[in-house]
Amino acid sequence: MKYRVPFVDFATLYNAELRKEILAVVDDVLQRGDFVLRSDLQRFEEDMGKYLGMKYVVGVGSGTDALNIAVRAAGIGPGDEVITVAFTCVASISAISNNGAKPVLVDVAEDYNMDAAQVERRITPHTRAILPVHLNGRACDMAKLMAIARKHKLMIIEDAAQSPGACFDGKKVGTFGELGCFSVYPMKMFGCTGDGGFIATNDEALDKKMRALRDLGQDRESGAILFHGYSSRLDNIQAAILTVKSRYFDRWIARRREAAALYHRLLSDCKPVKLPPPPEDGRYFDVYQNYVIRAQRRDKLVDYLTKKGIETLTSWYLSRPLYRHKGLGLGRVKLPNTEQFAREAISLPLNAEIRDEQIKYVAEAIHDFYRAEY
Repeated sequence: MKYRVPFVDFATLYNAELRKEILAVVDDVLQRGDFVLRSDLQRFEEDMGKYLGMKYVVGVGSGTDALNIAVRAAGIGPGDEVITVAFTCVASISAISNNGAKPVLVDVAEDYNMDAAQVERRITPHTRAILPVHLNGRACDMAKLMAIARKHKLMIIEDAAQSPGACFDGKKVGTFGELGCFSVYPMKMFGCTGDGGFIATNDEALDKKMRALRDLGQDRESGAILFHGYSSRLDNIQAAILTVKSRYFDRWIARRREAAALYHRLLSDCKPVKLPPPPEDGRYFDVYQNYVIRAQRRDKLVDYLTKKGIETLTSWYLSRPLYRHKGLGLGRVKLPNTEQFAREAISLPLNAEIRDEQIKYVAEAIHDFYRAEY
């Protein structure tokens, strides 16, 4: 189906701004034959380190691998517990379980992020880390979480897959804890043309361990195989493409914030809809990977918008709590906000290419739906 307002618009972005530059860097990599662990990856890692203000960045094969490798590098394994949320992509939880540790789930607050007030009561002698997820382009309350981590001597491993560039108190997400994990999957606001991810840290020992883990456990300098690892390296072509895109990234964030502000203004009087926090929100600098509303009669609204040519997203983590998937073995859990948001949440189209008239069309369609329903 060709949507009047698509959820993302890769073709427009590529053809309008990026085509010439991307084709040039891809051709350059191909002509050099530099595909794995070469200069383009090194340049990307150095550039992202400077952007984040972190000493080390390690490019890996996906955001999921970033989480898996970070948890493993942190020494977390069988018998350990990690506190995280269920209102997230399954990868956040799988990274804990895949390393033999136990995910301990807490609820989210009104902004869809970890409710810091619930964390301390779930800490046990087995707790090793807190894994907050900065969802939808918004930072968690890192002041509260860092205070808890310091008090109980816990590590912080941040899942910043959806929020590169977002800030709390002027500090970028993924830079608060020992490890920050990012995804550059194509659907992300800063994405390549396939799978990819990276991990940020200021710890030299963690950096060295993660570089070996991503490369089959090898220490390339000594030739020693230090442990069983993975084949998870961000390839040079993707790194080169990301370097091109990084030049536009802050401008894309600014456009996303403008689009969110327009949505906010046009929908603020629509009472059946709960809006996300506005762009100007005190200590938070949101980048709006997603513009998520909570809507009465959500599923009927989605059907209505689809008929109007508006593409929305109600992914499985938005519509069914992860602990209700029996195959994940998360046990009996009930988190009231997670349950409610799963029934009500919907992501509206928002991207750097969206036009104001498209946003107005979406907002008017939502108003029309509720005028007809009520």
